[in-house]
Amino acid sequence: MTDATDAAERVDLTDCDREPIHVPEAIQPHGFLLVVDRRDMTVVREAGRFETITGRASWLGQNVEGVFGEAVASRLKAVASIGEEGFTGRWRGVNGLDYDVIVRPSDAGLVVEVEQSSQAAQLGVELITRLDAAGSALERATTLRAVCERAAEAFRTLTGYDRIMIYRFLEDEAGQVVAEARSSEVDSFQNHHFPATDIPRQARALYLRNPVRVIPDSHYEPQPLRPAADKPLDMSDCGLRSVSPVHLQYLKNMGVRASASVSIIVDGELWGLVACHSARPQLLPFELRMAATNLARSLARQIKAKGDAELYRERTRLRQLEDELIGRLPTDRPLEQALSARGRDLADLVDADGVAVVGGGEVYRFGVTPPVEAVEQLAGWVADQPSLRPLTTHTLSTRRPEAAGWQADASGLLGVHLQGDQPLTLLFFRAEIVETVRWAGNPSTAMKTGAAGQLTPRASFEAWTETVRGRSRRWTPAQVESALRLRDALNDFVSVSQLRNLNRSLQASLSERELRLEQQEFLIREVNHRVQNSLTLVSSFLGLQARQADPAAQAQLLEARRRVRAVSMVHSRLYRAEASSSVDLGRYFAELIDDLGASMGHDWTAQLDHDLSPVRVEAGRAVTLGLILTELIINAQKYAYDGSPGSIRILLQEDDSHLRLIVEDAGKGGHAVGEGFGSMMIGSLVGQLAGDLSYQDANPGLRVVLKAPIGAQA
Repeated sequence: MTDATDAAERVDLTDCDREPIHVPEAIQPHGFLLVVDRRDMTVVREAGRFETITGRASWLGQNVEGVFGEAVASRLKAVASIGEEGFTGRWRGVNGLDYDVIVRPSDAGLVVEVEQSSQAAQLGVELITRLDAAGSALERATTLRAVCERAAEAFRTLTGYDRIMIYRFLEDEAGQVVAEARSSEVDSFQNHHFPATDIPRQARALYLRNPVRVIPDSHYEPQPLRPAADKPLDMSDCGLRSVSPVHLQYLKNMGVRASASVSIIVDGELWGLVACHSARPQLLPFELRMAATNLARSLARQIKAKGDAELYRERTRLRQLEDELIGRLPTDRPLEQALSARGRDLADLVDADGVAVVGGGEVYRFGVTPPVEAVEQLAGWVADQPSLRPLTTHTLSTRRPEAAGWQADASGLLGVHLQGDQPLTLLFFRAEIVETVRWAGNPSTAMKTGAAGQLTPRASFEAWTETVRGRSRRWTPAQVESALRLRDALNDFVSVSQLRNLNRSLQASLSERELRLEQQEFLIREVNHRVQNSLTLVSSFLGLQARQADPAAQAQLLEARRRVRAVSMVHSRLYRAEASSSVDLGRYFAELIDDLGASMGHDWTAQLDHDLSPVRVEAGRAVTLGLILTELIINAQKYAYDGSPGSIRILLQEDDSHLRLIVEDAGKGGHAVGEGFGSMMIGSLVGQLAGDLSYQDANPGLRVVLKAPIGAQA
């Protein structure tokens, strides 16, 4: 055979993919098709054997009422007005057979398909009962294989075809028969593989769009659509659409007279097909097509449910292994050394035959792995990958040609890389599995291009075996996810270890700082104790002097003693309330007012009312504000009520960067600013705060308002 002949017989797979199977401009002859103008409901294009079915050779230019009668025509008009699609009604032809009328909107008008229906249509309740029983059988299946096997039996019972195959698409777009139900008269294709060219790409797209495809007789004669149009009619959704001549020849070569295909769609993707074959012509009428579609959806739901359940169990198991692995890693060793000691656990995590840890200038290997030089090359390859996803392959030699030299040890690779100051790469290996694949015919002769450029399908479907090398078991999605989680967990482990080391290094300096703080706190307590002792001593001395003095001097000495005790109270309360450099003034004032009330007597305690907002100020300013508040309360007690109990209200508010302290009584009033010691002290303290003090008539009583910056002024 010459090179030119070889080139003519070899076919680019895209030749099949480019065949325009959605615009054949012809239909199958078990019905007829009309394209109807929506405006006047007249026929503008047609295809089919009209003479046999309608008694008239053509209906071009005629109204649909003349074709179907008033009842069906009125339903067609109603559908045309609202743009719906689907079953419109049943109509009887002149040949005495019943036909189903299906309508679909199109850019060209209304597409009306008239298909031969079942002449002994099943009752709806009977069909629903059969579907329910089939659905229940699928639900009871415990594995994916069992689901597919029961589905094959259910489809054969429903449709009556000689052979039902559950056909699953693989990653390389080839397909495999995973379950089969058949009569003893036809051959089995169980577990056989079919090449991707058997179902080209544009055919798979149509299977997603139109889930049922029926060919009642592969020996049919196509009925052309007439008259010819500038733009061919898109027949993607048409049940009568004529089939590619290549596919018809394919069926003939396979010994199949009638076929039907029902799509299995899982999560919006074409998972596979229910392929139905018969050695004799066989219709699959509209109602059974709808039933088959519903059964395929039940099958798809069970496939998804079983797959999700299996994936959930696998993920749960792997998460437990991940937790155990991370929990057992020592924190006092470099990560690559810690991982090298857990080689068996790492391999079990993703069911690998070998593991390599590359980091810190070292290579650690466990189990079946390539040589050290190969591991270093692969580690660099994995580290250079731009994606953050793990690198996975079950055919490593197709990605790295040099891997053919050690494919027996590493045909599969799952690699993850940890970035950081000390990068690390984990490589999981799977050994080669020599696989014998059974094909339905030699896949290398699946499709040829003849001398005239036409596509020709293969003629033989006899079992053909192929020995496949250089492949390992495939990595499951759960295993890839586990490797990704392990990488993230190790990153966290490194970060935590670094923090622990940092904490240990800081612990010594923190201990030293804590010691200094304890010493400082001791000094503060000692100073506070001495201040309190001094103030107590002065207070006792003033009390002693007052008892020995004349009445005029006695009053002045007692007044001085009370103010000294107030200063002591302010200092003591501040020390107990806060140990930090800032003070919650609202809480501090509340406790100070309670202490003042207790010192003034039970009758006064009930008269002190306050509404204090939380305002934080420096501790030094809190002392000054506490002294001002104490003096204002003492003045109100002394001058507003002449020492008798009376209402005193204290308010603390925050206004932007300022605070407002209000002390208001309901006494006799008129005690504004005096020239005594108390007034002089208040004036001095207000000046220290850079504040402003105002006296207002409260009718009755006096309102004293202090406004001061919250922080010290620069």
